Amino acid sequence: MDHYTRDFVIVVAALCALALYGMLAPFWGALAWSICLAYLLAPMQSWLMRKLKGRANLSAGIITVLVPVLLAGPLLSLGAAFANQVAALAVRLQQQPLRFNTSLLAQLEHNPFIGSVAEWLRHNLAATTEQIDAWLVSGAQMLLQSLAARGGNFVLGALTTFVHFLMMLFLLFFLLRDGRQMLGRVVRLVPMEPQRKSELLKLVGDTTRAVVYGEVLTALFQGALVGIGFAIAGLSSAVVFGVLAAAFALLPVGGTAIVWVPTAIFLAATSQWDGAIFMLIWGTGVSVSDNLVRPLLISRRAPVSTLAVFVGVIGGVSAFGMIGVIIGPVLLTVIVALLRFLDERLSHQPDT
Repeated sequence: MDHYTRDFVIVVAALCALALYGMLAPFWGALAWSICLAYLLAPMQSWLMRKLKGRANLSAGIITVLVPVLLAGPLLSLGAAFANQVAALAVRLQQQPLRFNTSLLAQLEHNPFIGSVAEWLRHNLAATTEQIDAWLVSGAQMLLQSLAARGGNFVLGALTTFVHFLMMLFLLFFLLRDGRQMLGRVVRLVPMEPQRKSELLKLVGDTTRAVVYGEVLTALFQGALVGIGFAIAGLSSAVVFGVLAAAFALLPVGGTAIVWVPTAIFLAATSQWDGAIFMLIWGTGVSVSDNLVRPLLISRRAPVSTLAVFVGVIGGVSAFGMIGVIIGPVLLTVIVALLRFLDERLSHQPDT
């Protein structure tokens, strides 16, 4: 009878878990973001509850309302600057069409190794202003046609993102209000010594905060450096490309090089050699700083190895999307901690 009861409970629990997974599958992104934000904002929730004399509903509601407000303010101001500089860049390109200098390629044609390549590039890059304008107009028309054809998908995607954002705020409110009780019930079900449970919970919290802190500050730092580099090189739209570099810095592959490499190539193609060499050196330094700044910022706040950060970010983004930037390193760190606990437990058991 005991075996029947145990097997029955296991089967029912597995069926319930499968049903729960099917119900939550469309909202995994919103759920993951809400859990991460709740973990990060838990100290603020505790502080606000003390100030409001234990009013959990009011404090959770205030924080939930402040989240989109605090996000919207900087994003709107930055977006306004971004839009202004994009417009200025478009006007400049219309007034000063691109002209590629092919004199260097003509000189390289005499080189026995790359002469044929240089000749091909010179003939294909040689274009009049009217041809370049025609290419730009044609490209713009193709882009507009593609956007028109996919307009329905774009609107649907934007609507889905908005719904997921509202769902994230909805879940965040309840996680802030009842998160400690929920976590306490889950922790009590874990068959582990109380000390180990406390260590594991502290590790998860510290790692989550450290990864967010390190990723965001590193992206902002690199974006600011790229913007400064554009300003020093005398290029316009430094804010535009700084914002783009900060966004690309969050990606596990490419990073800020997606912004500064084409810029260096453009400067070289237009015979602006001082700017091209400077951008190459400056951009390389910015890209290399990613491998130094991120692990340094994260390791100062939590015992997370550089390998866990690197592998966790790449694998996490591949498995979970952008939230994987946080989930990946945290998950790897927890797995390493659990293996260490298991090793310590087995090493203290007497040999049989």
